[in-house]
Amino acid sequence: MMNLEQTATCMAELGHKTRLALFRHLVKAGQKGLAVGELQKQLNIPASTLSHHISRLTRAGLVVQERDGTTLICQPQYEVLQEMIDFLVSECCSGETCIETSCDC
Repeated sequence: MMNLEQTATCMAELGHKTRLALFRHLVKAGQKGLAVGELQKQLNIPASTLSHHISRLTRAGLVVQERDGTTLICQPQYEVLQEMIDFLVSECCSGETCIETSCDC
């Protein structure tokens, strides 16, 4: 399970609108991920800017990159996302009776 520092790092990286859009595109694409070139086309941002944002998400553990020949594929890390969500709701309603939520408390 993630700790406070790890969760804060992930949330900080996702707190930037370009990185959030990038991560959402990857999540939408699924486990196979997307090629960097395709991400650049879809997000319409310069290659150097995209590289910077991918690097930040990679350092936070939210994205991994895999080379397929000359193509660099970015893949979302669903396990890390789920750990972040689990940390955020781990003490849901521990101080009172839960109202209707989608968490399993």
